[in-house]
Amino acid sequence: MEMGSDGPRAKRMHRAAPGIHEKVPPSPAATAEATDLEPMVVEKSGEPPHGPEKDEEQSQDHISCVSDDILGEIISLLSPKEGACTQVLSSRWRHLWRHAPLNLDFRGLPASDNMLSTSRCVLVSDILVAHLGSGRRLCLPGSHVQCRADALDAWLRSRALDNLQELEFYFYGRRYCAPDLVVKLLLPPPASIFRFSSTLRVAIISNCYLTDDAVETLRFKQLRRLALVHVKISEVSMHKIISAGCPGLECLLLSTISGVRCHRINSPTLRSIGIRSSSDELIIEDAPSLERLLYPEMNNRMKTTVISAPKLETLGCIPEKYTESRIVFGSTVIQVGLRIDNLATVVRTVKILAIHMTFSDQDMVIDLMRCFPCLEKLYAKETNASCEQKRRNRKNWNLLTFLDIRLRTIVLRCYRRTHFQVNFAAFFVLNARMLESMRLEVESCNFNEHFFAEQHEVLQMENRASSGARLCFTTGCHHEVSGTMHLDDLDSTDPFACGC
Repeated sequence: MEMGSDGPRAKRMHRAAPGIHEKVPPSPAATAEATDLEPMVVEKSGEPPHGPEKDEEQSQDHISCVSDDILGEIISLLSPKEGACTQVLSSRWRHLWRHAPLNLDFRGLPASDNMLSTSRCVLVSDILVAHLGSGRRLCLPGSHVQCRADALDAWLRSRALDNLQELEFYFYGRRYCAPDLVVKLLLPPPASIFRFSSTLRVAIISNCYLTDDAVETLRFKQLRRLALVHVKISEVSMHKIISAGCPGLECLLLSTISGVRCHRINSPTLRSIGIRSSSDELIIEDAPSLERLLYPEMNNRMKTTVISAPKLETLGCIPEKYTESRIVFGSTVIQVGLRIDNLATVVRTVKILAIHMTFSDQDMVIDLMRCFPCLEKLYAKETNASCEQKRRNRKNWNLLTFLDIRLRTIVLRCYRRTHFQVNFAAFFVLNARMLESMRLEVESCNFNEHFFAEQHEVLQMENRASSGARLCFTTGCHHEVSGTMHLDDLDSTDPFACGC
């Protein structure tokens, strides 16, 4: 059973059949041998048994030996409320919070009315005045750029924010908002934001207009992660930020960008790109370090061209519904919907792929395996297909049996035991010789022993090509492959894996 021993969880996991993974209990001889070794280890170590002096040493307050600087670093990881509470621990701790690097999150402050309350703004001002240390992280609503510009500028100039490392203007409002409805209302951020150019490492900027004049002098030398959400910016300025303004940039998230028709990526340091944009084109011209290219949401007519990304390993989520979009790798053209028009170049670097697809289309599956021959992990979700949908199999399904399928993990979202889902899963069970795990995400009503045993039979697990292949079932929180939205997701080795 793929279930932890630490009690019930919101997300449940189960192995399909007991015969697939049987835990072999340790033999009595091995247990006796391990027991006999214990006194030998103690004897050879030469350490005396614990006495009163040893117990007294272990009971000492080792925290008192830690320096104030280290304790301040620990306190800075807490919320403002939790950090302030440390002042009551002892007289020594009373001054630590005010001198520790400040971690101020607007969302964690108490309020009497709502998220954008005046009382919270008063608290922010009071905390910045009272704080005697430097700043580490400041998190404020992006709407403050528009409606509280003077207060925001005063906060950013506070000495309590000197050496600030993380700045977030989070988006507060409707998740999907047409750019043309807000562009005319956007104002530039205060000039004081640029005083952190030598220390800032993480920046999330939303609800503002980045003018050409401001970007012209922008240079954040230490910035590693950048997100632009509901931002107006010119195409020239966008390219300047990526190529010159942030020379050490590693993670870039672009969401609902206005004023840019084509994003051009030329960066020797970028490792992850996430794009949810109204732009028409994305061109990866030269990205020697790029490992992850993610589409939280793809424009229905976006064209992506990858010219040079020799380390690209993670791709997705590729939707099936936007037939006008396409992704080009060299001479290989992938129509979104996974129709491959020209397979002149295979993409050997991609190892993790997330897709929405039609499981009834055998041609699509064949092209998928041929285009990504080194694929190791596949996240697949079936699109809402008509019940009368006919199978498309112009190519020979047996062609796949001659391919070297290297898949180790397959995750099927929203598994409902349909005819095409069963055929899709069974094929890989019978032909993927390196398969280690096939995880089926099912509805709660199907999370039972009868359903597990039934799928074990219909998927022919007894005849599986890989003797180590496991069939797992999960339910509870379904992590959408198209839900990647935060910088932390971009920095994850596998951004599509559910961490619930």
